[in-house]
Amino acid sequence: MAPLVWRLVACGAAMMALSTGLMAQVSRPIVVGSKPFGESYLLAEMFAQLLEARGMAVTRRPGLGATEISFPALRRGDIDVYPEYTGTGLLVILKGAPTGDAQQVLDEVQRRFTADYDVRWLPPLGFENTYAMSVRKSMADSFNLRTLSDLVARGPRVRAGFTADFIGLPDGLPGLRKAYGLSPRSVNALAPAVKYQALASGAVDLIDAYSTDGMLARYPLTVLEDDRRFFPPYDAAALVRGALVRERPEAIAALTELSGRIGVTRMRGWNRRIETGELAVATMATEALRELGLVGVTTNPVARATVDKQGLAAFLWSQRELTMARTGRHLLLVGLSLLAAILIAVPLGLYLSGRRSAEPLIRSVGVLQTIPGIALLAFMLPWLGIGIVPAVVALFLYSLYPIVRNTATGVRQVDAGAVDAATALGMTSGQVLRQVRLPLAIPVIMAGIRTAAVTNVGTATLAAFVGAGGLGDPIVSGLALADTQMVLSGAVPAAILAILVDAVLGLAQRRLATE
Repeated sequence: MAPLVWRLVACGAAMMALSTGLMAQVSRPIVVGSKPFGESYLLAEMFAQLLEARGMAVTRRPGLGATEISFPALRRGDIDVYPEYTGTGLLVILKGAPTGDAQQVLDEVQRRFTADYDVRWLPPLGFENTYAMSVRKSMADSFNLRTLSDLVARGPRVRAGFTADFIGLPDGLPGLRKAYGLSPRSVNALAPAVKYQALASGAVDLIDAYSTDGMLARYPLTVLEDDRRFFPPYDAAALVRGALVRERPEAIAALTELSGRIGVTRMRGWNRRIETGELAVATMATEALRELGLVGVTTNPVARATVDKQGLAAFLWSQRELTMARTGRHLLLVGLSLLAAILIAVPLGLYLSGRRSAEPLIRSVGVLQTIPGIALLAFMLPWLGIGIVPAVVALFLYSLYPIVRNTATGVRQVDAGAVDAATALGMTSGQVLRQVRLPLAIPVIMAGIRTAAVTNVGTATLAAFVGAGGLGDPIVSGLALADTQMVLSGAVPAAILAILVDAVLGLAQRRLATE
């Protein structure tokens, strides 16, 4: 009888564990990510709102970095789905060769992503967002430019303004040079938010627009035909983890409702409304889903509060609660990284202050300062994922050099007379360090800490690219949407925060100097 009881107990425990696991899977929010540009924000918000309308909890991770950050985050499970393009999957992730066959590209990425990454491409959304090389209409009319081949004759005289990705990607400028022999007179790297303005103002003659950009209708531009069919197809689709397909079929069913329903004209119109500031992304997503007949008027998405057509001061005031929350997150990132750096760098600086061979090591620490922030975050992503951890680690590494350098320098340059007097009184080298050198070096050490702190406040805005939050969120979103008010809603508080942090540390320095 006893063995039977124990078997029943074990069976019950197993069933409870299984049910708990299933409940955890069902109740876990689906994490929706996006890249940092307007269309990606909008599509991701549409994914999120549609999932919510179908009864599923959602966590948003908007504005992650480029493909090199977003795709590893998907593979690690930091996000479950984000909007991607088949051409990007082929060229950037699979390192394949450009091709103009849309079905071939889709078949290739579906097969390879499933086999190599356990990642699935859902059926495309219905529009292609390929490159649309554009010139001013006045220039096109003057020189009868209709195709990229027409432009080649003017290549040496053309001033190009391209996004950084386009300059380096194989289907970008390098490929254009091979396919068309295009060699512009100059090439300027421009942010997506300013390239249209640069073209319209005459600062450049050619930009790498996209076929669904809302700005194409805002400015008098001419899109040149890719007459040699160089650019591969860029069909938009939801890219999802294989685990989501297996564990949450209801989520896949909901996301698939969007497949084949969004045409390029419709997408361009939606993009225009968010790029011109007519509607906030969340509001536009709701309107888009209603337009498609996928949600009714009762949906209640978690939307970013916006106030249209108001001055900067009023806008900042309307965002005060959100800004306070972001500031708290920003301070957390800066505080954790700075505290860790102080605990490591000050003792290291003290140790190196007495070593003649210290300079090469200090300089090697300084090399960390030369690594671009976004590159460092991307490098750490495979091990640390997205969120607060990689951001704090990156900020910690950037904080080391000024603290190590100032600590070692401050201790070394203490007045020799004071050190000699302490030694003459019979103090050991350790006592001289603790009771003479260190107290006298406090101003120099604190100067290094204050430098690191102020630098961290600014650098922490990059944390938005890995979903760590903070005051970088509105800056990244605002740059992507060409929304100056949104940019300033992050930049102004960040600048004020840097001043306040430096002031607080200045008070601490004076307090330590008097003790």
